[in-house]
Amino acid sequence: RQIAAMLKADAGIHLTEAKAALVYSRLSKRLRALGLASFADYCAFVASAEGTGERQQMLAALTTNVTSFFREAHHFEHLAERVLPPLLEAARAGGRVRLWSAACSNGAEPYSIALTILSLMPDAARHDIRVLATDIDANMVAAGHAGLYGEAALRPVPAELRRRWFVPARTGEARTWSVGEELRALVAFRELNLIGAWPMKGRFQAIFCRNVVIYFEEATQARIWSRFVPLLTPGGHLYIGHSERVSGPAAASFQFEGITTYKLREAGL
Repeated sequence: RQIAAMLKADAGIHLTEAKAALVYSRLSKRLRALGLASFADYCAFVASAEGTGERQQMLAALTTNVTSFFREAHHFEHLAERVLPPLLEAARAGGRVRLWSAACSNGAEPYSIALTILSLMPDAARHDIRVLATDIDANMVAAGHAGLYGEAALRPVPAELRRRWFVPARTGEARTWSVGEELRALVAFRELNLIGAWPMKGRFQAIFCRNVVIYFEEATQARIWSRFVPLLTPGGHLYIGHSERVSGPAAASFQFEGITTYKLREAGL
């Protein structure tokens, strides 16, 4: 209960009693690493001033980072066919294009967004086009910034996109791929807690927030959806996870446009 309360306070994540075994299995490794004899000792440590760093480790251990390149492919098809063409045309004329991956994990999602852009506009990095990638887990942000992926991770990436925008590398004996310069230039990684302060001032034409609010209670979910509304341009798009639905007051601001795809209503519509 103490661990669940800390996780909710820090990240908004709601852990039920049914997750007790998961908490035990994931955190028992942390107890061993710290040389602590009991979970009571661990709780006391992470609640203390000296345990601030470990509290971040606890959060990282208990958050789920399931992701892949082009996961839920229909979103990227919609992005390429319906959203990006007018935005990229505007960018060629000097316009500003911003997209946000709001729970970016190890970078597969924001790089998939950037690859979709590059497939339509190979010189995108020379224009005012950027993808903001944020996550609460500093380890995931660092992994995304490093941009190193194994063969299995890149399997969903079409061969031509891999050849053009990644650089072959090696990590020990394993063959890996490093994000190429043009692809890397489109994505900026930052730490951000979705239930904390959001420093962004400008608006986004599309926001990806997929498979993360399912870990929040309904009231927290509704607050997150409402906070997205003023950060989207009129007619901007919100992509959410396959088991999620926009709820609360924000639901009236969106029109359903396809499988887990929403469009912000323009004034008067």
